[in-house]
Amino acid sequence: MTSRRDFFKVAGIAGGAVAAGAVSRVAMAALPEPVIQTSPNTMAPLMPNSGRPYNPVVTLNGWTLPWRMNQGIKEFHLVAEPVVREVAPGMKAHLWGYNGQSPGPTIEVVEGDRVRIFVTNRLPEHTSVHWHGQRLPSGMDGVTGLTQPAIPSGKTFVYEFVARRPGTFMYHPHGDEMVQMAMGMMGFWVTHPKARHPLIDEVQRDFCFLLSAYDIEPGAATPKVAEMTNFNLWTWNSRVFPGIDSLNVRLNDKVRIRMGNLTMTNHPMHVHGHEFVVTGTDGGPTPKSTRWHEVTTDVAVGQMRQIEFVADEEGDWAFHCHKSHHTMNAMGHDIPTMIGVDHSGLAKKVNKLIPDYMVMGERGMADMTEMEMPIPDNTIPMMTGQGPFGSVEMGGMFSVLKVRRDQKPGDYKDPGWYKHPAGTVAHEYTGPMAEPARFSAEGGQSMPRARKPATPTEVKVRKPTSHGEH
Repeated sequence: MTSRRDFFKVAGIAGGAVAAGAVSRVAMAALPEPVIQTSPNTMAPLMPNSGRPYNPVVTLNGWTLPWRMNQGIKEFHLVAEPVVREVAPGMKAHLWGYNGQSPGPTIEVVEGDRVRIFVTNRLPEHTSVHWHGQRLPSGMDGVTGLTQPAIPSGKTFVYEFVARRPGTFMYHPHGDEMVQMAMGMMGFWVTHPKARHPLIDEVQRDFCFLLSAYDIEPGAATPKVAEMTNFNLWTWNSRVFPGIDSLNVRLNDKVRIRMGNLTMTNHPMHVHGHEFVVTGTDGGPTPKSTRWHEVTTDVAVGQMRQIEFVADEEGDWAFHCHKSHHTMNAMGHDIPTMIGVDHSGLAKKVNKLIPDYMVMGERGMADMTEMEMPIPDNTIPMMTGQGPFGSVEMGGMFSVLKVRRDQKPGDYKDPGWYKHPAGTVAHEYTGPMAEPARFSAEGGQSMPRARKPATPTEVKVRKPTSHGEH
């Protein structure tokens, strides 16, 4: 917390578009006490105890920032600071964030609310906060050097504006942006409608999370901030599977999921077992004439997407980014493809020099989940997660939508694994197997080569075997 004298000094230069009289009234009041949260668990929705009522969101592996009402103004206090974030059990990252976590807490307001946000900078360098997607005075937009002076380390600035339109937004720095966002500085913002809205349906479950990516070498804890392409941790709210909580809903609930992308690439987000419609972006609710049913929607860099569906299929349903390398952890980008390579002779020779040498990758990478090899400290397996039928072999941007008939309204607790009705689980077939029909030739060529090779190339197919030869 800054001292009262520092606050008076800073408030005079941080008002931006706020009238001088308003700044003076702010300076007369003490700062709201900052609320700090370090638990990585999904917190229960924060029901509004003051101001206008609304149906709160649930932030996946996160929480909503409390506020206070001060003469009709909703006041929040963000603290930009270094944090330690548990990415998944067994790994912690040294990040920058807000109020003890990366990402920072979700801010929830109602359309028409006048909002005052105090930002205290406990980082080792200056910062600012940009309110991504908001309609506000230019001086409140948070772009260092362009619309405001930077917030120096150890100082507190104040932002004040009216939340003009309902929708799904986010906040992040606009000062040394490459470093600060690569270190995890971001947060979600939801503006709820002040009354029934023709384009915004009422829902029973409303989830939100941000997509972010880090490059943290195995055994390390701090991201490489200059990385642009080879990220090895793809996260939702700075968590990777199996550390991402499940989305637990009641059968036939109307469900809304809000997502924002602050990585450096796009993410095709895919829900199993249900069709959804995109009902909103950071530009606001989408017109109903533009909506159609999908099972995958792409979220581009810097975009928000809001999807809705009726959870009318009971079960455990995967929910993930459909880029397959985004559902893996601690990836080694330089590992060669060894599928089909016969290691047997080489393995025996290497074993004489390295007794514990094991061949990996000749049958695919699923063996990685079975070997339980030692890994560096503060690192999690590339593919992991134990399900009711064995390893899920996932990581990164993966979670589970759990739809249950007996989940109580408003209950977000994990119901455990789904109990499948008899006869509804895929199983081994043990009956007779007919020999598959095979083509005798691949057919002619419409445009044959002018010169054919003297000897045809022969490819031998090596079928996978057990580890007995190793």
